[in-house]
Amino acid sequence: MKDKFYKYIEKLQDQITSKLEQIDGKAKFQQDLWKRAEGGGGRTRVIENGAVFEKGGVNISAVHGPLAPAMQKYFKVGEVDFFACGLSLVLHPKNPMVPTVHANWRYFEMYDKEGKTIDQWFGGGQDLTPYYLFEEDAVHFHQVCKNACDKSNPKFYSEYKKRCDEYFWNSHRDEARGIGGLFFDYCKASEEMSIEDWYNFVTEVGDSFLEAYVPIVEKRKDLPYSEAQRNWQEIRRGRYVEFNLVHDKGTLFGLKTNGRIESILMSLPPHVQWVYDHHPEPGSEEEKLLEVLREPRRWV
Repeated sequence: MKDKFYKYIEKLQDQITSKLEQIDGKAKFQQDLWKRAEGGGGRTRVIENGAVFEKGGVNISAVHGPLAPAMQKYFKVGEVDFFACGLSLVLHPKNPMVPTVHANWRYFEMYDKEGKTIDQWFGGGQDLTPYYLFEEDAVHFHQVCKNACDKSNPKFYSEYKKRCDEYFWNSHRDEARGIGGLFFDYCKASEEMSIEDWYNFVTEVGDSFLEAYVPIVEKRKDLPYSEAQRNWQEIRRGRYVEFNLVHDKGTLFGLKTNGRIESILMSLPPHVQWVYDHHPEPGSEEEKLLEVLREPRRWV
């Protein structure tokens, strides 16, 4: 399964970066191959200063070795070995009318000292963080997510949409990071779903990413915007950074397992503002976004 899934994310990385370069029309992804001293490595691809994408990364990695003590405690296990692979992407567009997007699809195995697999699961999801709310874009993104889920189980979308709203929540701000999407983790074999079934589900979601995001980018990337709207985008990016550094489990896992810092922190945008006690004008488009972020909405 680990070889099968790694081949899948290699191919998916190629498909996604190729399409994004085509949309940007100016910048190309720079590739960085790296190795992890404890075992494994990855293929990082970063795009910067493009016509559409100010900064973005589409990274794959496969790492293995002894599980770090901090993660042994987290998973409530003793000294075990692990294998983890996945694709992680974040795209920060230049135009504030285009939303930031994040997605991740991953697979994890744990082994005892004899090398026997003692646990395995899939995780992942995809979510949208707009700076200006176009409701039709939110509906489109969520409908594509729902369609992908429905192929495996009609209950999955509502369950994983709810988990996404709960997970991407900046509790110290009492607001969502964005308008959500899907979030799932610890998808293990059961009577209802074999590990092969979970593979089919996760790859269905991965395959839906471009369909979910690209039409929104193409519709919004050439819209005019003001300096004030750009400032708002940078203030909201600050909330994105706060979530990733304070709450995100993937970031914390990478930092605690001697992960590659450049790849872990590629999710951070290049231009950000923290303005003291900032509040948008009452009745403005900016305030309209905040109202939705304070109380997650059902989109489809």
